[in-house]
Amino acid sequence: MSAVSDIPARARVSAVPAVSPLSHTDPLGNPFLRTRFALPARPRTYLRRRRLVDHLDQAFKTPLTLLDGPAGAGKTLLAAEWASRQSPPVAWLSFDGGDHRPGLFWAYVLQALRACGAPPSDAVGAPVNASRVSHRLLSTLASELNERERAVLLVLDEYDRVADTKIAEQLEFVLHHAGRGLRLVLITRTEPLLPLHRYRAVGELTEIRSAELAFTPEEAASLLELHGVSVPIQAARNLVDRTRGWAAGLSLSALAARESSDPELYLKEFEADRSTVADFLLAEVLKRQTRETQDLLLRVSVLDRFCPDLANALTHRIDAGPLLAGLHRENAFVERLGHSWYQLHPLFREILRAHLRVRLPGLEPELHRRAARWLRRHGHLPETLAHSAAADDWDLAAGALVDDLAIGRLFTGPNSHDLAQLFSHMGPEARSPATDLVRAAHDLSHHDLDHGLASLRHAEEQLADDDRDLAAARLSCALLEALAARLTGCPPEVEKAAETAAGLRHEVPAHLLDRHPELTALLLTHVGSTLLWAGRFEDARAVLNTVAGTPGGPSTEAPREEAMGHLALLDYLNGWPGRAERKALAAVSEAERPGPTQPTGSVIGRLVLAAVAVDRDELDRAQALIDQTADDPFEARDPVTAAGRSLAAARLLMARGKMRAAVEAVAPAVPAAVTSPWAASQEALVTSAALLAEGRVDRATEALRAVSGEQPVCAVEAASIQLAARRTAAAFDLLDSIHTEERPGPAVTVRAALVRARAADAAGDTATARKLLTQALLDARRERLRRPFLDAGAWIRPHMATAPLHDLAAGWLTPAAPLTRQRPGPPSPPAPLVVVELSAREHDVLERVARMMSTEEIAADLCLSVNTVKTHLKSVYRKLAVNRRGEAVRRARDLRML
Repeated sequence: MSAVSDIPARARVSAVPAVSPLSHTDPLGNPFLRTRFALPARPRTYLRRRRLVDHLDQAFKTPLTLLDGPAGAGKTLLAAEWASRQSPPVAWLSFDGGDHRPGLFWAYVLQALRACGAPPSDAVGAPVNASRVSHRLLSTLASELNERERAVLLVLDEYDRVADTKIAEQLEFVLHHAGRGLRLVLITRTEPLLPLHRYRAVGELTEIRSAELAFTPEEAASLLELHGVSVPIQAARNLVDRTRGWAAGLSLSALAARESSDPELYLKEFEADRSTVADFLLAEVLKRQTRETQDLLLRVSVLDRFCPDLANALTHRIDAGPLLAGLHRENAFVERLGHSWYQLHPLFREILRAHLRVRLPGLEPELHRRAARWLRRHGHLPETLAHSAAADDWDLAAGALVDDLAIGRLFTGPNSHDLAQLFSHMGPEARSPATDLVRAAHDLSHHDLDHGLASLRHAEEQLADDDRDLAAARLSCALLEALAARLTGCPPEVEKAAETAAGLRHEVPAHLLDRHPELTALLLTHVGSTLLWAGRFEDARAVLNTVAGTPGGPSTEAPREEAMGHLALLDYLNGWPGRAERKALAAVSEAERPGPTQPTGSVIGRLVLAAVAVDRDELDRAQALIDQTADDPFEARDPVTAAGRSLAAARLLMARGKMRAAVEAVAPAVPAAVTSPWAASQEALVTSAALLAEGRVDRATEALRAVSGEQPVCAVEAASIQLAARRTAAAFDLLDSIHTEERPGPAVTVRAALVRARAADAAGDTATARKLLTQALLDARRERLRRPFLDAGAWIRPHMATAPLHDLAAGWLTPAAPLTRQRPGPPSPPAPLVVVELSAREHDVLERVARMMSTEEIAADLCLSVNTVKTHLKSVYRKLAVNRRGEAVRRARDLRML
């Protein structure tokens, strides 16, 4: 629908019916303006929208129809196009900015009825006084209309210009008593002074308002086509988002885009304040307001949303409430959000802000500052930060963040990236404890220890000299101290930070702790990671389980994933690959969500999955998982992440026989205050295995001095190397030294049984060797642990060729026996393990993915919503440990699920 529908200077070229010679002048003696009775001409670019026409057809079923929307919404042309298709009598009357006293109003209504061929009788008469009309005239008119066999359709355009309450009462009287003989259509920018609630309650009101008048993206694309501008649907959708589907904005933008060399780019980037849209809004909306209202609109244009109290804070007045209510009622591009909050139409806001800079130069930063202070007092933190930053008041912004105990939001939560971006503009001139804390958080989150610790120490020095109650700031310091301790691998410092935080929790308002669970979750994650690095597995597990059990929510999602990733690594180091895989899959399950970087928990989870894949001899999968973590920035500083990657990479290289490369890969290149026993043991094992492969037996066994029974998985692998070096006693000493507070995991029992079986084989005790091999195969089969057998050496082959052991290994460790009379073929690769079976619905979704159906097609085929299909897909990805559709299909086929 063309924007010119509500532009006051409309051309009216439709034929005007002849006027009865009995009435040529109005009560003031002026001739009737015949153009006010003519249907507006529709331009070539007018777009007929079937959905609105169908809705408007309801006007014949209800006495009153209301088309209520802002200037340029397309109300007039919609009604004119619809009215032109109706059978007479259709009376059209437009109002301008002239005199609209009762006598004049009814004189024009009567003349409109004459013009459409439904003239009132002489008994009705005509108003003789411009200021009033007799009750007899109104009663007679209503009575005559009520007696008509065919209803008169009366359309009053720009009815908002009629402000006299007497006219509203008189119009309602006539409408009520005319019965089925009158159908009234009001085209207005404001709510008419009629008892709409009564009509609405009994179903006698047809309403088409702003939301329905707004163009859809598809309608906008068609409108642009009529203007000679062809753009993709996404470009039309973006323009609709910016204009809220406002007809005038779309048409005026299309006219300007038609003159551009790149219409699509113009529609994407045009400056609203330098366009014909600005001219329209300033003339039709802003300049029609009082001086006080104009000032209010200009000042609130710096806000995304506002309420009367906030608007008063910006204007230093107390009348914002009625002004805003009036603007909304007048459809003056002030939109109600509910609960007394409003927002400006996006284009109107852009134009007003530009106008503000011209009319009140230099005021904008102060308005942002006033808004930030009000929002801070009323607990609206995100908007406080945005306006503080816009005012370049970083002390205010950082102070609000720290006082709200929200510094953890720089590390986790859906808006962490946006928050970090906001504070990245903070300059060095901002010097307060809060700004130093934010600076420290920014640097430590980017693993810049030197600058981060410098800012943290400076903040702590200032806080030490401050006598005010600054518990929130000191608790923020404890969080950052814990992160610094984690990055330096220093358990004493992380425990000190945790103790400090525990003492400060009682000094911080409880509602702040409840509002920001991410602070505690982050703190405990740093503690758990550092304890894991130090080899204090049980202490680390207790802390990390607390984090993993933190109530769900976006703000704690990242620390919960980190905790699950670390718990997966703990299970792997304790010899439980199946448990480790399940927790690792949980840690990476949400890694598909959009964001600047993948969560650390998903990185550690992928590294654990890679290590488990090596143990199962799925080397290509292990390499792919390691490659997915190649660009992780946290690995450069975090000891646990770096050691996890070294462990997975070294084990993969060893499995491929690249012993020297494994030695180079195994040592994490991260300096730490405390040596990690498990990382040191892994390094010793790889080095020893490489030396043994080179025949340097003494050097190989010497390298194993760093391995003890405190690390069970490492101890049994060291025992295997000792036995290969023919140091049976040393191998058994290592096995006997293993300490475990719970039943050893399969990675321990399988390797320990293989060591003892090899010793028995060397001693000629075949029965014991095969008994131990049987137990090892049974334990390994549940977990698909193949590498221990593949790495065992030549001694195991004769035993595995025996029928009982061959049957235990068939199908997962060795190829299954061929069917009778069937030529044996090449062995197929072992199918990877699926930890969790797919549900029936997930299987249905996966089958359709394999048929190359889109998400929308799957949803339609299964009678599901698109969001439900996406949820099933994410679950399938998690269970199959993949990230993409194609990978899911390939892995499912490998598992013979498709």
